[in-house]
Amino acid sequence: MSRYTVSQIVELTGINAHTLRKWESRYSFISPERTETNIRFYSDEDLKKLLNVLILTNAGYRLSKINKMSDEEIFEKVRQNTNSSEDHDEISLLILSMLDFDELGFDKIIRSSINRRGILTTITTIIYPFLNQVGVLWGTNKVMPAQEHFISNLIRQKITSAIEMLPIPRGNPKKMVLFLPEFEYHELGLLLANYLAKEMQWRTYYLGQNVPTENIIQVVKSVEPDFLFTIFISPISQRLNTVLETITKEVDVQLLASGTSQNAELLQSFSNVKFIAHPQDLVVYLTEKES
Repeated sequence: MSRYTVSQIVELTGINAHTLRKWESRYSFISPERTETNIRFYSDEDLKKLLNVLILTNAGYRLSKINKMSDEEIFEKVRQNTNSSEDHDEISLLILSMLDFDELGFDKIIRSSINRRGILTTITTIIYPFLNQVGVLWGTNKVMPAQEHFISNLIRQKITSAIEMLPIPRGNPKKMVLFLPEFEYHELGLLLANYLAKEMQWRTYYLGQNVPTENIIQVVKSVEPDFLFTIFISPISQRLNTVLETITKEVDVQLLASGTSQNAELLQSFSNVKFIAHPQDLVVYLTEKES
Protein backbone atom coordinates (compact mmCIF):
# COMPACT_ATOMS: atom_id res chain seq x y z
CA MET A 1 0.00 0.00 0.00
CA SER A 2 1.29 3.45 -0.90
CA ARG A 3 1.51 6.34 1.55
CA TYR A 4 1.06 9.90 0.31
CA THR A 5 2.03 13.17 1.94
CA VAL A 6 -0.26 16.20 1.96
CA SER A 7 1.75 17.80 -0.84
CA GLN A 8 1.45 14.67 -3.00
CA ILE A 9 -2.31 14.54 -2.43
CA VAL A 10 -2.58 18.22 -3.39
CA GLU A 11 -0.69 17.61 -6.64
CA LEU A 12 -2.53 14.39 -7.52
CA THR A 13 -6.04 15.70 -6.83
CA GLY A 14 -5.78 19.45 -7.34
CA ILE A 15 -7.46 19.99 -3.95
CA ASN A 16 -5.52 22.66 -2.09
CA ALA A 17 -4.21 22.00 1.41
CA HIS A 18 -6.62 24.46 3.09
CA THR A 19 -9.66 22.81 1.48
CA LEU A 20 -8.33 19.38 2.38
CA ARG A 21 -8.00 20.33 6.07
CA LYS A 22 -11.50 21.83 6.03
CA TRP A 23 -13.00 18.65 4.55
CA GLU A 24 -11.22 16.52 7.15
CA SER A 25 -12.57 18.63 10.01
CA ARG A 26 -16.17 18.76 8.72
CA TYR A 27 -16.78 15.39 7.08
CA SER A 28 -16.15 11.74 7.85
CA PHE A 29 -15.47 10.48 4.31
CA ILE A 30 -11.76 11.21 4.69
CA SER A 31 -9.69 10.59 7.81
CA PRO A 32 -5.94 10.35 7.24
CA GLU A 33 -3.63 8.48 9.55
CA ARG A 34 -0.82 10.19 11.40
CA THR A 35 2.76 9.34 12.20
CA GLU A 36 4.13 9.36 15.74
CA THR A 37 5.17 12.96 15.11
CA ASN A 38 1.59 13.87 14.09
CA ILE A 39 2.29 14.21 10.37
CA ARG A 40 -0.73 13.30 8.21
CA PHE A 41 -0.42 10.65 5.51
CA TYR A 42 -2.92 9.10 3.13
CA SER A 43 -3.41 5.62 1.71
CA ASP A 44 -4.37 4.53 -1.80
CA GLU A 45 -7.95 4.22 -0.56
CA ASP A 46 -7.90 7.78 0.76
CA LEU A 47 -6.63 9.03 -2.59
CA LYS A 48 -9.30 7.09 -4.48
CA LYS A 49 -12.03 8.44 -2.19
CA LEU A 50 -10.86 12.03 -2.69
CA LEU A 51 -10.75 11.64 -6.48
CA ASN A 52 -14.26 10.17 -6.51
CA VAL A 53 -15.55 12.94 -4.25
CA LEU A 54 -13.95 15.53 -6.52
CA ILE A 55 -15.70 14.05 -9.57
CA LEU A 56 -19.07 14.15 -7.81
CA THR A 57 -18.64 17.73 -6.56
CA ASN A 58 -17.79 18.77 -10.13
CA ALA A 59 -21.01 17.07 -11.21
CA GLY A 60 -23.00 19.20 -8.75
CA TYR A 61 -23.31 16.94 -5.69
CA ARG A 62 -23.10 18.64 -2.31
CA LEU A 63 -20.41 17.46 0.08
CA SER A 64 -22.99 17.00 2.83
CA LYS A 65 -24.84 14.52 0.60
CA ILE A 66 -21.68 12.72 -0.49
CA ASN A 67 -20.68 12.37 3.16
CA LYS A 68 -23.78 10.25 3.79
CA MET A 69 -23.10 7.87 0.89
CA SER A 70 -21.44 4.49 1.26
CA ASP A 71 -18.33 3.72 -0.77
CA GLU A 72 -20.48 1.61 -3.10
CA GLU A 73 -22.93 4.47 -3.66
CA ILE A 74 -20.10 6.91 -4.39
CA PHE A 75 -18.57 4.47 -6.89
CA GLU A 76 -21.93 3.97 -8.64
CA LYS A 77 -22.57 7.72 -8.91
CA VAL A 78 -19.08 8.22 -10.37
CA ARG A 79 -19.71 5.43 -12.87
CA GLN A 80 -22.95 7.09 -13.94
CA ASN A 81 -21.16 10.41 -14.50
CA THR A 82 -18.25 8.94 -16.48
CA ASN A 83 -19.76 9.47 -19.93
CA SER A 84 -20.31 13.20 -19.36
CA SER A 85 -16.97 13.92 -17.71
CA GLU A 86 -15.05 17.16 -18.16
CA ASP A 87 -11.29 17.23 -18.79
CA HIS A 88 -10.35 17.44 -15.10
CA ASP A 89 -12.68 14.54 -14.25
CA GLU A 90 -11.20 12.38 -17.00
CA ILE A 91 -7.76 13.00 -15.54
CA SER A 92 -9.07 11.94 -12.13
CA LEU A 93 -10.56 8.81 -13.71
CA LEU A 94 -7.23 8.01 -15.35
CA ILE A 95 -5.52 8.30 -11.98
CA LEU A 96 -8.10 5.93 -10.51
CA SER A 97 -7.52 3.42 -13.30
CA MET A 98 -3.79 3.62 -12.64
CA LEU A 99 -4.20 3.05 -8.91
CA ASP A 100 -6.40 0.01 -9.56
CA PHE A 101 -4.25 -1.33 -12.44
CA ASP A 102 -7.46 -1.15 -14.48
CA GLU A 103 -6.53 -1.45 -18.16
CA LEU A 104 -10.16 -1.70 -19.32
CA GLY A 105 -11.10 1.46 -17.44
CA PHE A 106 -8.09 3.30 -18.82
CA ASP A 107 -8.87 2.17 -22.37
CA LYS A 108 -12.50 3.25 -22.08
CA ILE A 109 -11.58 6.77 -20.98
CA ILE A 110 -8.96 7.25 -23.70
CA ARG A 111 -11.17 5.82 -26.46
CA SER A 112 -14.09 8.00 -25.39
CA SER A 113 -11.90 11.11 -25.44
CA ILE A 114 -10.44 10.27 -28.87
CA ASN A 115 -13.92 9.68 -30.30
CA ARG A 116 -15.14 13.05 -29.02
CA ARG A 117 -12.04 15.21 -29.48
CA GLY A 118 -9.64 13.38 -31.77
CA ILE A 119 -6.26 12.07 -30.70
CA LEU A 120 -4.38 15.38 -31.08
CA THR A 121 -6.64 17.19 -28.60
CA THR A 122 -6.71 14.12 -26.33
CA ILE A 123 -2.91 14.22 -26.14
CA THR A 124 -2.72 17.95 -25.34
CA THR A 125 -5.72 18.24 -22.97
CA ILE A 126 -5.92 14.81 -21.31
CA ILE A 127 -2.85 12.59 -21.65
CA TYR A 128 -0.14 15.22 -21.14
CA PRO A 129 -1.81 16.91 -18.12
CA PHE A 130 -2.44 13.47 -16.60
CA LEU A 131 1.19 12.39 -16.99
CA ASN A 132 2.35 15.73 -15.62
CA GLN A 133 -0.01 15.53 -12.66
CA VAL A 134 1.08 12.05 -11.57
CA GLY A 135 4.76 12.82 -12.16
CA VAL A 136 5.36 10.16 -14.81
CA LEU A 137 6.87 12.69 -17.24
CA TRP A 138 9.43 14.03 -14.82
CA GLY A 139 10.08 11.01 -12.61
CA THR A 140 8.96 12.69 -9.38
CA ASN A 141 7.65 9.50 -7.76
CA LYS A 142 4.18 10.71 -6.83
CA VAL A 143 2.92 7.14 -7.27
CA MET A 144 4.50 3.76 -6.63
CA PRO A 145 6.89 2.51 -9.37
CA ALA A 146 4.65 -0.42 -10.34
CA GLN A 147 1.73 1.94 -11.01
CA GLU A 148 3.98 4.27 -12.99
CA HIS A 149 5.30 1.41 -15.13
CA PHE A 150 1.78 0.07 -15.68
CA ILE A 151 0.33 3.34 -16.92
CA SER A 152 3.48 4.33 -18.84
CA ASN A 153 3.37 1.11 -20.85
CA LEU A 154 -0.34 1.53 -21.64
CA ILE A 155 0.17 5.08 -22.89
CA ARG A 156 3.31 4.09 -24.78
CA GLN A 157 1.26 1.42 -26.60
CA LYS A 158 -1.46 3.96 -27.48
CA ILE A 159 0.95 6.58 -28.79
CA THR A 160 3.09 4.06 -30.70
CA SER A 161 -0.01 2.60 -32.38
CA ALA A 162 -1.20 6.09 -33.30
CA ILE A 163 2.21 6.97 -34.77
CA GLU A 164 2.22 3.79 -36.87
CA MET A 165 -1.15 4.74 -38.35
CA LEU A 166 0.15 8.06 -39.68
CA PRO A 167 1.30 8.15 -43.31
CA ILE A 168 4.89 8.99 -44.19
CA PRO A 169 4.89 12.58 -45.53
CA ARG A 170 5.52 12.87 -49.25
CA GLY A 171 7.21 15.60 -51.22
CA ASN A 172 9.67 17.82 -49.37
CA PRO A 173 8.34 18.13 -45.79
CA LYS A 174 10.16 19.87 -42.99
CA LYS A 175 12.30 17.53 -40.89
CA MET A 176 12.89 17.05 -37.18
CA VAL A 177 15.29 14.83 -35.22
CA LEU A 178 13.98 13.77 -31.80
CA PHE A 179 16.21 12.32 -29.09
CA LEU A 180 16.93 12.06 -25.40
CA PRO A 181 20.58 12.73 -24.48
CA GLU A 182 22.70 10.29 -22.51
CA PHE A 183 21.29 9.27 -19.13
CA GLU A 184 17.79 10.49 -20.00
CA TYR A 185 15.24 7.65 -20.05
CA HIS A 186 11.76 9.16 -19.53
CA GLU A 187 10.57 8.69 -23.10
CA LEU A 188 6.82 9.38 -23.02
CA GLY A 189 7.16 13.11 -23.58
CA LEU A 190 9.39 12.47 -26.59
CA LEU A 191 6.86 10.00 -28.03
CA LEU A 192 4.10 12.59 -27.64
CA ALA A 193 6.22 15.17 -29.48
CA ASN A 194 6.95 12.64 -32.23
CA TYR A 195 3.24 12.01 -32.75
CA LEU A 196 2.42 15.73 -32.82
CA ALA A 197 5.11 16.48 -35.41
CA LYS A 198 4.19 13.52 -37.63
CA GLU A 199 0.49 14.34 -37.42
CA MET A 200 1.38 17.82 -38.69
CA GLN A 201 3.11 16.21 -41.67
CA TRP A 202 6.70 16.73 -40.53
CA ARG A 203 9.21 13.98 -41.33
CA THR A 204 10.62 12.81 -38.03
CA TYR A 205 13.78 10.89 -37.21
CA TYR A 206 13.17 9.32 -33.81
CA LEU A 207 16.40 8.32 -32.05
CA GLY A 208 14.88 7.44 -28.66
CA GLN A 209 16.53 7.56 -25.25
CA ASN A 210 20.12 7.74 -23.96
CA VAL A 211 21.65 8.88 -27.27
CA PRO A 212 25.38 9.83 -27.21
CA THR A 213 26.00 13.42 -28.29
CA GLU A 214 28.36 12.42 -31.10
CA ASN A 215 25.62 10.23 -32.61
CA ILE A 216 23.17 13.14 -32.57
CA ILE A 217 25.68 15.31 -34.42
CA GLN A 218 26.27 12.57 -37.02
CA VAL A 219 22.55 12.19 -37.68
CA VAL A 220 22.05 15.95 -37.99
CA LYS A 221 24.87 16.24 -40.54
CA SER A 222 23.39 13.31 -42.48
CA VAL A 223 19.69 14.23 -42.66
CA GLU A 224 19.98 18.05 -42.32
CA PRO A 225 16.84 18.60 -40.23
CA ASP A 226 15.05 21.90 -39.74
CA PHE A 227 14.87 21.38 -35.97
CA LEU A 228 16.04 19.16 -33.14
CA PHE A 229 13.75 18.23 -30.25
CA THR A 230 14.78 16.91 -26.87
CA ILE A 231 13.75 16.79 -23.21
CA PHE A 232 15.96 17.35 -20.16
CA ILE A 233 14.59 15.79 -16.99
CA SER A 234 17.75 15.22 -14.95
CA PRO A 235 18.58 18.05 -12.52
CA ILE A 236 20.70 20.92 -13.76
CA SER A 237 24.30 19.75 -13.91
CA GLN A 238 27.58 20.32 -15.70
CA ARG A 239 26.72 17.31 -17.90
CA LEU A 240 23.51 18.94 -19.12
CA ASN A 241 25.34 22.20 -19.78
CA THR A 242 28.05 20.34 -21.70
CA VAL A 243 25.51 18.56 -23.89
CA LEU A 244 23.84 21.87 -24.78
CA GLU A 245 27.13 23.60 -25.49
CA THR A 246 28.37 20.74 -27.69
CA ILE A 247 25.20 20.44 -29.76
CA THR A 248 24.67 24.15 -30.28
CA LYS A 249 28.35 24.61 -31.18
CA GLU A 250 28.66 21.66 -33.56
CA VAL A 251 25.42 22.04 -35.54
CA ASP A 252 23.65 25.12 -36.84
CA VAL A 253 20.12 23.86 -36.18
CA GLN A 254 17.68 25.27 -33.65
CA LEU A 255 17.06 23.01 -30.68
CA LEU A 256 13.53 22.79 -29.31
CA ALA A 257 13.80 21.60 -25.72
CA SER A 258 11.33 20.75 -22.98
CA GLY A 259 11.91 19.62 -19.42
CA THR A 260 11.42 20.37 -15.78
CA SER A 261 10.90 23.90 -14.52
CA GLN A 262 14.31 23.64 -12.78
CA ASN A 263 15.98 23.23 -16.18
CA ALA A 264 13.95 25.90 -17.99
CA GLU A 265 16.23 28.80 -17.02
CA LEU A 266 19.37 27.05 -18.26
CA LEU A 267 17.68 26.00 -21.51
CA GLN A 268 16.51 29.54 -22.19
CA SER A 269 20.00 30.94 -21.62
CA PHE A 270 21.15 29.46 -24.95
CA SER A 271 20.29 31.68 -27.92
CA ASN A 272 19.77 28.71 -30.26
CA VAL A 273 17.41 26.88 -27.88
CA LYS A 274 13.64 27.37 -27.85
CA PHE A 275 12.01 26.20 -24.60
CA ILE A 276 8.77 24.26 -25.09
CA ALA A 277 6.69 24.22 -21.91
CA HIS A 278 3.61 22.35 -23.19
CA PRO A 279 2.62 20.21 -26.21
CA GLN A 280 0.32 22.97 -27.41
CA ASP A 281 3.34 25.30 -27.54
CA LEU A 282 5.01 22.81 -29.88
CA VAL A 283 1.90 22.65 -32.08
CA VAL A 284 1.75 26.46 -32.31
CA TYR A 285 5.46 26.77 -33.03
CA LEU A 286 5.49 24.12 -35.77
CA THR A 287 2.38 25.65 -37.33
CA GLU A 288 4.13 29.02 -37.51
CA LYS A 289 7.20 27.45 -39.13
CA GLU A 290 5.10 25.70 -41.77
CA SER A 291 3.76 28.99 -43.12
